Amino acid sequence: MSAAKWTTDMPIVSLRDVHKAYGAYEVLKGISMDVMMGEVICIIGPSGSGKSTLIRCINALNDIQSGSIKVEGQEVNDPKLDKLALRKKVGMVFQQYNLFPHKTALQNVMMAPIKVLKQPRDEVEKRARMLLKKVRLEGKENAYPGELSGGQQQRVAIARSLAMNPQVMLFDEVTAALDPETVKEVLTTIKDLAADGMTCILVTHEMAFAREVANTIYFTDRGIIVEHGPPDTFFANARDPRTREFLSQIL
Repeated sequence: MSAAKWTTDMPIVSLRDVHKAYGAYEVLKGISMDVMMGEVICIIGPSGSGKSTLIRCINALNDIQSGSIKVEGQEVNDPKLDKLALRKKVGMVFQQYNLFPHKTALQNVMMAPIKVLKQPRDEVEKRARMLLKKVRLEGKENAYPGELSGGQQQRVAIARSLAMNPQVMLFDEVTAALDPETVKEVLTTIKDLAADGMTCILVTHEMAFAREVANTIYFTDRGIIVEHGPPDTFFANARDPRTREFLSQIL
């Protein structure tokens, strides 16, 4: 299917029987899921269950051995794929902020639209200031990463990803390295994005947050999706013993 034939009543992200291995070690063992436009999906599970690998495959940071991943109908595993075009559509925020330390918050947000999208500087600056305001960092435009808390740096990283105008945002354990008091600021920012209708796929261990924002929660263990469902059902009536055991340890 060519990207041109994709319509909004189809999943914006679709995975079918995705397998990924590192050498003999199989990390993903046949993952399938559909994400509709505007949905918020939370992926939870024990360490080493393949969660981060899964979302890195969606924007082609990791290749897959077999199966299919489509974003807006475009096959991500196609050797002819324009990865840059894909990453304009699919933004990603990591556990590490990866900001340029010698550039201000504003410059960090402006870099990709100017360098990659070749957009005019004044337009980019206007939008970057708006995005920093959106992530509640008004007044920090000229601060360098070293002058910002971890939570503030992570919000700059979110604004930087939004500057590319993506259709989908991937979040990989974005609060894992943060102090408890700064976790909330970052989660509030993501909640705002979800409320604005951004399609979000999050790997997270913040259960209260997942319960509040997710349309669907997926529980992965040892490379498979054990079960999934809306938060109310998922947390109250998990069917699989593995899910119940995992939840009993963390709730």
